[in-house]
Amino acid sequence: MAKVKTTFFCQNCGTQHAKWTGKCGVCNEWNTIVEEVIQKEEKRKWQQATTAKNNSVPLKIEDIQLNPEERIATNNNELDTVLGGGLVKGSVTLLGGEPGIGKSTLILQVALQLSQKVLYVSGEESQSQIKMRAERLQGKSTNCFILTETNTQRIFKNIEDVQPEILVIDSIQTLHTNSIEASPGSISQIRETSAELIKFAKETATPIILIGHINKEGHIAGPKILEHMVDVVLQFEGDRNHTYRILRAQKNRFGSTSELGIYEMLSDGLREVSNPSEILISKKDADLSGTAIASTLEGVRPLMIEIQALVSTAVYGTPQRSTTGYNLKRLHMILAVLEKRAGFKLGAKDVFLNITGGIHVDDPAIDLAVVAAILSSNQDIAISPKVCFAAEVGLAGEIRPVSKIDQRILEAEKLGYTSFVASKYNKIVSTKHNIKLILVGKIEEAFATLFA
Repeated sequence: MAKVKTTFFCQNCGTQHAKWTGKCGVCNEWNTIVEEVIQKEEKRKWQQATTAKNNSVPLKIEDIQLNPEERIATNNNELDTVLGGGLVKGSVTLLGGEPGIGKSTLILQVALQLSQKVLYVSGEESQSQIKMRAERLQGKSTNCFILTETNTQRIFKNIEDVQPEILVIDSIQTLHTNSIEASPGSISQIRETSAELIKFAKETATPIILIGHINKEGHIAGPKILEHMVDVVLQFEGDRNHTYRILRAQKNRFGSTSELGIYEMLSDGLREVSNPSEILISKKDADLSGTAIASTLEGVRPLMIEIQALVSTAVYGTPQRSTTGYNLKRLHMILAVLEKRAGFKLGAKDVFLNITGGIHVDDPAIDLAVVAAILSSNQDIAISPKVCFAAEVGLAGEIRPVSKIDQRILEAEKLGYTSFVASKYNKIVSTKHNIKLILVGKIEEAFATLFA
């Protein structure tokens, strides 16, 4: 029997310490180090490893056979897009999000839509509570089994009886194993239970979806090693005061991490938003100054977003600069370019910038739309809502080309825009567009074209 000893873990970052201290030396948080009982593993000498049975041998890279990953479609287009085509057999997916954001609703809704046999293990709600939620979601699946259990040994016993094709754990922080003596939700328990589930997934080729809580900093609670152990890390974001939710991939071993899924929270569940531009562009009756439409990319999906700017005379001594969803330092750079290269006197004016829809965009292709919105507010001249922008602004005032310009143009054309402003240095492959292309090389040209 292995010897039992205690050690100290930081509950915020998961760092192990030799003794208790008031402040963690890694994350600099106070009063987060707690003592936990762990089971010390017996150390093995390296010579003993040579006698162990080992079926894996080193191969030359050209001799390795490529096996395509088998995927299970979830029948949820937004989730499949973020995952890269569906759940990979034997993969472990970790879904994190704030309490009450809709994590359990999303996964239960997916479980009720699947034709495969699903075992939904809940450590937070009773079977009757999950049944009430399933009726609200109007799910009619006959292959979804509900289990309320927190002990991993008993969970694996039920798995042997049910033989599920997909396993859902809600949530990983509620599980505990008998192999170590620590309270559920502790660093040791999360690490040990996750390791047991990952081993089961790899040996049986059963995809597992883990739901995890996040801490006050917005990171998934538990040790950071948990995110390294799993194959996919998804983040479910949104404001509980609004109806829209955004699903992002922070890590994906089987696909891109730049994909985005958008949902609308309704009384009967989450509705997939196939056209994100409907929530990112505000509805208004009249043309207003200070707004411009930009074309950005999230993965391979072009999105039309609305940029709002307000430029006014500074009431106080120091002009204010404020942004929502946009990098403040980049706004300072654009204002300096406008003043130095284009001659617009904005140094004594307040500038407020907002990206509607509650999303944050880092794509430099929206620079020209930011410039257009600022100049529109400064001149108090409205820009046509049928005009779309996609170009980067350089420090010399030049309009720089952006990637995947053809996809952006096609999306704008499909959504009914009549004009598209881009850099004249872009290499546009297709010339058969039913949208007017306005190609400019400097800020002055864009200003003359828009406000002539």
